[in-house]
Amino acid sequence: MLDCDMARPKEFERDTALDGAISIFCEHGYEGTSTDVLLGKMGISRQSLYDTFGDKRRLFLEALQRYVQGSVDSQIATLNSPSSPLKGVKAVLLAMASKAAIAGAPGCMGIGATCEFGQSDVEISALIDASGKRLLSALERRLVEASGKGEIGKDVEPRSAAQFVMATLSGMKIAARGGASADTLHNIARMALRSLK
Repeated sequence: MLDCDMARPKEFERDTALDGAISIFCEHGYEGTSTDVLLGKMGISRQSLYDTFGDKRRLFLEALQRYVQGSVDSQIATLNSPSSPLKGVKAVLLAMASKAAIAGAPGCMGIGATCEFGQSDVEISALIDASGKRLLSALERRLVEASGKGEIGKDVEPRSAAQFVMATLSGMKIAARGGASADTLHNIARMALRSLK
């Protein structure tokens, strides 16, 4: 039987290697990332890559899964933090504006994968769709609460509003990648919030 303390370092190294892969895939996409660059960033050998992750595609899928789960978990935690549901939506939008505006910050791996693959890769689409549905459901739930508390306009339909906020978050990531300033991104966030009134 394996000692638990002996197993932990390997998991830690694996997660560290995955985080290295995520940073490269975020910046260069799947096709734009060479195996040699991945190995250098991950700090592992070619044999370790094959033994641990299989191949570049399997590594990409595992990295994407880790990335989108972490990203959505963080956004949902931010969304649920304030007692006011509308303040939760505001917090998510402003957090995205601030994060996306950081100079030199890597691009979003989920957006990058969507732009690179569209719907052509079933496994990649399934990962992105599942994470999107989780966030959409959380946003809709908070917006239903906001509607019940009179925090949003009576004519604002929570499902459509959640879809709009999702599209705004994606648009902000793309705008930031194209060089949009922090002021521009915060203005987009504030405009989205005004549309919910």
